Amino acid sequence: MERKEDINQLLDIPFAKRTYLYNSNSKLFIRILLISPFLLLLFSFAGLRLIRDSKIVSSRFLDIKIDSKDGQRLLGHLPYPEISKDKLVFIEPNIKVHIDMSESLLKMREAAKRDGVYLVFLSGYRSTNLQKDIFYSLKSIRNQIASERARVSAPPGYSEHSTGFAIDIGDYMQRETDFEVEFEDTEAFKWLQRHAAKYHFKLSFNRNNKYIDYEPWHWRYEGSVEALKIFENSNRKSN
Repeated sequence: MERKEDINQLLDIPFAKRTYLYNSNSKLFIRILLISPFLLLLFSFAGLRLIRDSKIVSSRFLDIKIDSKDGQRLLGHLPYPEISKDKLVFIEPNIKVHIDMSESLLKMREAAKRDGVYLVFLSGYRSTNLQKDIFYSLKSIRNQIASERARVSAPPGYSEHSTGFAIDIGDYMQRETDFEVEFEDTEAFKWLQRHAAKYHFKLSFNRNNKYIDYEPWHWRYEGSVEALKIFENSNRKSN
């Protein structure tokens, strides 16, 4: 009964009022239709701006990641190719170096000797496999994680020694300073600081290097086109 009364009441609404209600709804619908393109445009613009901003953020984040790699460094070290065996020569029974630097290296030792300074060659070329053994075995012995060990030893494939252009030097009169920072206090190191550049040798890891510990005994040769190309990235990057 109540439903019938409701229907009757609706039907009893004067025609004019019913027309008004219908027109009001129609006008509202028309207004929505009219403004919907503007709303769609507004939302589309906001969406595009959001996407653009997100891309900017993403690209900035990517740039940070790329910069952090710093030329594809691994634990602070740059990658280096291993020299082919036919370019290696012995300068001492157990020490090989790149043939391009052998003459300059021996001349430098003779010049130091004439000045009363006796240079000792500690290590030259090291294969990638030998570098692997050194890095992982000594890391285990010292109970250090890789990043800690990398401060003083390059991972395999990232050592200057594999190029044949790196040489570790000691002082014959103070062998206790071999591979030690105290080597900087020897006459040999002081002589190298004054004269090594004349023979195209450069200290690889100075005190300002933010990746690798200071190694006053580690020098590299930059007196040939091949050597300059190999160390170009290292010289371009700030330490």
